[in-house]
Amino acid sequence: MIDFHEAPARLAEGQRVYAIGDIHGCAERLWALHAAIAGDLAARPVARPLLLHVGDYVDRGPDSAAVVRRLAAGDPLPGVPTVNLMGNHERTMIDALDGAGASATDWMISGGREALASWGGDPDAPRATWRAHVPEPDLAFLRGLALSHRLGGYLFAHAGIRPGVALDRQSGQDLLTIRNSFLYSEQDFGVVVVHGHTPRMAPEVRFNRIGIDTGAVFGGKLTCAVLEGALIGFLQI
Repeated sequence: MIDFHEAPARLAEGQRVYAIGDIHGCAERLWALHAAIAGDLAARPVARPLLLHVGDYVDRGPDSAAVVRRLAAGDPLPGVPTVNLMGNHERTMIDALDGAGASATDWMISGGREALASWGGDPDAPRATWRAHVPEPDLAFLRGLALSHRLGGYLFAHAGIRPGVALDRQSGQDLLTIRNSFLYSEQDFGVVVVHGHTPRMAPEVRFNRIGIDTGAVFGGKLTCAVLEGALIGFLQI
């Protein structure tokens, strides 16, 4: 049973969002969390549910390839629309496979060794061989990820937004990587930003943002924020 509390924003009647934080290759936890969401929907049907993943599907954890395959295959919960956002780790992986700058080194030191191995690649093999191990449908999925999604009083983005910049003028770099200037801002953004990227021991609910990266790959839990009406609750695995 989900313990609901007053949320800092609201959704229209009949809407419910299940927003899942950073996954980082923790495939079995993701499957279990999807099952928990399906159970909640069966117990509490709603007219317009939405499943949303805030990014960082790859790197560090045991099975990045399985996570990407599942999400790339279509809606993980039959009949429930899904929005998949890009995280900074997906951006780095794409750049590495495309041969951009120093991205190969960046990818390897940020968990790319584990990710590439999950696709059957050898991180110590020449960089030019890496791309052949990642199927084109997986790459197409990663390239097509959205940077943000807005619904009701919420904006969903992987890392956050730049305070003082209009929502429609946010840079991709900030949406994927921003931290301190966003996390410690006391500004009213005009929306409540639901984000991952910065792991914490527990979800953070503030008047202007909700952080849902609870460090699943670092021994914490995989968190799903459940937003409906003026309420918020959490599912965790």
